Amino acid sequence: MTTTRTAAVIGAGIAGPVAAMALRKAGIQPTVYEAHPSSAEGIGTFLTIASNGIDALRAIGADETALAVGFPTPTITLRSTTGKSLGGARTGLTLPDGTTSHTLKRADLYQALYQEAARRGIDVQHGKRLTAVERTSGGVRAVFDDGSDAVADVLIGADGIHSTVRKLIDPAAPAPTYIGLVNLGGYARGVEVDAEPGSYTMIFGKRAFFGYVPAPSGEVWWFANVPRRDEPARRETEAITPAKWRTRLAELYAADAGPAARLVQASGPAGISKASPIHSIAHLPTWHNDRMVVIGDAAHAPTPTSGQGASLSIEDAVVLAQCLRDLPTPEHAFTRFQALRRPRAERITKQAARVNSSKTATPITRMLRDATLPVIMKMAANSKQATAAYRYHIEWDAPIAG
Repeated sequence: MTTTRTAAVIGAGIAGPVAAMALRKAGIQPTVYEAHPSSAEGIGTFLTIASNGIDALRAIGADETALAVGFPTPTITLRSTTGKSLGGARTGLTLPDGTTSHTLKRADLYQALYQEAARRGIDVQHGKRLTAVERTSGGVRAVFDDGSDAVADVLIGADGIHSTVRKLIDPAAPAPTYIGLVNLGGYARGVEVDAEPGSYTMIFGKRAFFGYVPAPSGEVWWFANVPRRDEPARRETEAITPAKWRTRLAELYAADAGPAARLVQASGPAGISKASPIHSIAHLPTWHNDRMVVIGDAAHAPTPTSGQGASLSIEDAVVLAQCLRDLPTPEHAFTRFQALRRPRAERITKQAARVNSSKTATPITRMLRDATLPVIMKMAANSKQATAAYRYHIEWDAPIAG
């Protein structure tokens, strides 16, 4: 029988609200504390929830709310700078009811999960930036920068790749690794593309990587991965205006076949997101102490190439709630949680890192990639290794053994 009755969840992005809903279902009372003073409107561009992430949401009955704000995106086609097809792949498996992976605007997903958590009676408090944590006789005391505090049996860090909780657990924790790419995206109308709605096209451009997907609404959603050797400051890329990005991207994609340059030019200032450097966490030595734990990107952060960042965070949130439900002490639950989740998360992160290297290929490695990738894609398309990430399933009622 668990001794955990209350939980302070830090972060109201993806992992935080899902963790709160899962904890509530497990009989533990959560409160979510978010640093931003208001909702997530306008934050970020878009992401994909793979079929395994949808399946994890179903374990707590939260899938329909999330999927309602997105659209199915079951396939990807890879192309070279010349337009040559390099192969195709699926973005997930098809669940028994026909549901497959979905793409959603990040802000819409935040809002949908937030509203579903609120509908279930979960308290989400904004403007609560965590500054310190103190151990109490029966739990932890969280201290926020507005002078307030909160006490709970456990504290869960769902506060993203630049996590404060991670450093409070282990001041020596490694910093996220910059992978040499800057990411931004946008939305365009009035551009004809050679792809069906819901089908991604990824282009290994001569100078930068580009991806796009037509939405059912007629918009084309796109993203750009721009190589940059030196790591920019966190706020530096955000200060670059959409107009400057349009000029820069037009230069980068001018020599590539496909609609990249036209899509960027068709996106107005409001349709181009702020850019951000891409970071990864391949291995975090310490995920927890006796009363605190990190989940999602705070613990393991694959790059967007994986297509699994959101899904892994959702899985973490549900599995952690099961561990806290079934194991007698928080430390016991956290230890088991880490053992269950670390191998999968780190394997996916490493796989994504290998793909990232092909986005910044030299002329020679680009030729080798374009010659060999079609064969590799054909051989791996339906292999067990290629579909392993998508076959993960959480049985909510199955007890977690210690």
